[in-house]
Amino acid sequence: MTVNRSMFLFYFSITLAIASSALYHFVAKSTPADVNFTVSLLVTYAVAFVVTLFTFFFFPAKDGIAAELRQLNWASVGLAVAIVGIEFGFLLTYKAGWNLGIAAVLVNVVASLILLPVAIFLFKDKISWVNITGIFVCFVGLLMLNWKK
Repeated sequence: MTVNRSMFLFYFSITLAIASSALYHFVAKSTPADVNFTVSLLVTYAVAFVVTLFTFFFFPAKDGIAAELRQLNWASVGLAVAIVGIEFGFLLTYKAGWNLGIAAVLVNVVASLILLPVAIFLFKDKISWVNITGIFVCFVGLLMLNWKK
């Protein structure tokens, strides 16, 4: 039985994102609170660079790296700034004593809610009444996350 490549990519990509996100938060919470965050991130990005180079075996640059570099725009620099902000933000969040499950959920839900108008107006994404109901559930969830006993 042949697996449809686009269907495989559809499920593999989201599974990889979910698993990596869970691993990310576990590892960020496990980073020693007294370590210099800059040194920690330098090691993180050095290893990430090597891992990324390894992915060229699976996703080679067909026209060469120089041709690919010429196709880049501001988004690569913006992504780098965002990644460093996420890294520092979560390392500081966990150092400050935030609960692992609460911090990750809170950040992801709030970020998703912030991105909703961007998705609708800039990228022309469509949302349904089911999606709107889900957004309402997210708001209720945020209230419940912050509910004091």
